Amino acid sequence: MPKMKTRKSAAKRYKMTGTGKVRYKKQGLRHILTKKSSKRKRKLRHTAELSKPEQKRAHVLLPYA
Repeated sequence: MPKMKTRKSAAKRYKMTGTGKVRYKKQGLRHILTKKSSKRKRKLRHTAELSKPEQKRAHVLLPYA
């Protein structure tokens, strides 16, 4: 059986934790920052965790992560 291919678009967006959870960087902190509040920008700095159903989909896209 051939090796499974990793979806490179998903590999660039998601990182797996040691326990198998999937982390991602929040969107909205690249440009047009002047109209966003400091509180909003501060919350966008941190990574977030995918929901359980989305984590299952991410594991399919990243078979060796």
